[in-house]
Order: sequence, then structure tokens, then C-alpha cells
Amino acid sequence: MKKQAKPRVAFFDFTDCEGCQLQFANIGTTLLDLTELVDIVNFREIMSEAGEDYDVAFIEGSITTDNDVKRIKKIREKAKVLIALGACAAIGGVNGIKNRSSLDLAKQRVYGDKADIINTIKAMPVHEVVKVDYVINGCPVYVPEVLAVLKSILMGKPYVVPNYPVCVECKMNENVCRYEKDQECMGPVTRAGCNSWCVNNGNRCYGCRGLLDKPASDAAKDILTKYGLKVEDILNSFTLYNDSMGEKYDQEFR
Repeated sequence: MKKQAKPRVAFFDFTDCEGCQLQFANIGTTLLDLTELVDIVNFREIMSEAGEDYDVAFIEGSITTDNDVKRIKKIREKAKVLIALGACAAIGGVNGIKNRSSLDLAKQRVYGDKADIINTIKAMPVHEVVKVDYVINGCPVYVPEVLAVLKSILMGKPYVVPNYPVCVECKMNENVCRYEKDQECMGPVTRAGCNSWCVNNGNRCYGCRGLLDKPASDAAKDILTKYGLKVEDILNSFTLYNDSMGEKYDQEFR
């Protein structure tokens, strides 16, 4: 019997810091085990080869230029499966900050007198340009979730991103609420799936996994009232990863 060919996997980056790919590269011996199941043909964090024949494409970064649009469409045409890897690809990420002002003003602020020659458009998550089959949220991505998504891909099954707040995971991990430590936290309205990673390590949730589909806005309002915070305090923090997330959050509260 002919042995079935392993899926060919490629990684591509757009506008990003490549931190999510680095996170992937740092999974150690598990990465070696993974090569028993897939052929990695393009991943410049760990190899110099750049194969163009692939079945599965991991995309890191948001789409911010006309060239990006053309390139992601070509990748989508080739890939049988396309995964948005990390906050920039999934929800626009930090790059979405520039969407808060006009494009002309954003270009002027960054490029000064070279603004007129810069090719840039509004920052977009990948799904606003092409179809995305799987999403791995986070900044950077949470390795156990990456492995869970990989298993789903290899088995041809969907991966359901949790639609409950990070607070649920915080409670399960017996963390002291960050509000009790005088820190505003995005946990009550941020999509879980990271095992409250940041809070476990003494930080707060910054909302890098995006807004819940149906956040409990009344409960979140109660939290703000209890700790003497205003909606604006939270909105300013939530727009760190995507201005559109802040807009949705704003709609929930007002």
C-alpha cells in the first residue's frame, strides 16, 4: 500500500513582529515530533528553504498594503487550509491603532515628508480579505492552543474557539482578580482559550484574544462601578489590539 504523503506546511508573515512564529519555533522537541506528521516547507524562523508547494498555510500579521492583499489572495488560492496565527492576523492586532485616525494623518505621523510615497491601507485582519479556516488568537499565541488546533487540522475536524471570558479560566486557576490589585483588566469581556496565561504570571489581560461574541456588558459595568472605573478607562486599553474591538465594546456599554 502506498504511504500517504504528509501535509506540506508553510508559514508566511505580513505586518507583524514574527513573535507568534517564534513562539511556534520555541516548542522544542514537540516541533521535531511534528515533523513526523507534516513536512514544513517554508518557515524562515527555522529554515532557509522557501518551498512554494504547500497544503496548509499559517499566516502571521495583518494586511496593511495593496501588495499584501494580492499576496494573501495568491496564498489562499494555493492552500487547502489557511490559519490566522496570532492577534494581528486574527483581529488586526496592534497595527489597528492606525485605524483610529485618517490614513493620511497616520502616514504623516509615521513617515513624515515621505508619506506621499508610502503604499499603505487600513490595517485588516486576514479574514477581511480571504477565507480563514482556523483562528489561533493571542499575542503571542498560546502553545497548548496551537497544538490543539494542529491536531484538529490533521484530523480534519473544526476547532471551536472558546466563547466565554478569560475570567472563567482565572477562577479555575484560583487567581486573585486583578481589579483587587488596582489594575483594570480585559478579562471579563475577552475571549478565553489562553488558560489566563498573563494573569497566571502576575500581569493583567490586555484583550489580545478579541471581544466575546456576546459579552456580559451589565456584569462588566458592575465591575467598573465597584472599582470606581469609567468606561473610557477600559476602552483606551481595549483599543491596544484592534480599534474595531473597542468600537464593539463601546456599543455594548453605550
